[in-house]
Amino acid sequence: MAAILTSLRNTVIAGVILTVIMILLVTQVTDADFAIDQSYQAFFVRWLHVLSGIMWIGLLWYLNFVQIPNMPNIPDEQKPAIGKVIAPAVLFWFRWAALATIVTGLLLAHLQGYLLEAIQLGMSDGVAKHTAIGIGMWLGAIMAFNVWFVIWPNQKKALGIVDADADTKAASARTAMLFSRTNTLLSIPMLYAMVAAQNIY
Repeated sequence: MAAILTSLRNTVIAGVILTVIMILLVTQVTDADFAIDQSYQAFFVRWLHVLSGIMWIGLLWYLNFVQIPNMPNIPDEQKPAIGKVIAPAVLFWFRWAALATIVTGLLLAHLQGYLLEAIQLGMSDGVAKHTAIGIGMWLGAIMAFNVWFVIWPNQKKALGIVDADADTKAASARTAMLFSRTNTLLSIPMLYAMVAAQNIY
């Protein structure tokens, strides 16, 4: 077991295998039929969307609830470990999870047949579900834009990944933090809209 849990790669592989075993078990001991049809394809894309979203919002909340508030408590001699090792790794997964969430979300809306209605915020058909999911989609799109075109370019300067003078680094760190906080603010109604669209409307 230690060989599995001490390696992230092995842990993820074991999680996928356990998921397959669970699917097989459920279909064998219940009357559930398993078929890779349109319904399952949409479900699978939704599952990928949720996994990506958990990675993205989990890292967003880690940055805002844990890392940023605790940076002043870290001794100066230890801060380079955050800036040179942890933050770049977090930002790698953060930005690619944002993209994966957007792509899988758009694909899911297409598979479910409401992509255009949601993009139009339900104004074309007056369906509450399309309005709710559309609001969530637009908030997610704004957040992903912030990640790729504001937070990441400014973090590259702040972390010294690209050359910048001290004043530029400080200004970039503040800009990245403010847009990260903006995304935290937007994540709350975004998640509400997504869950409401699936459970209320």
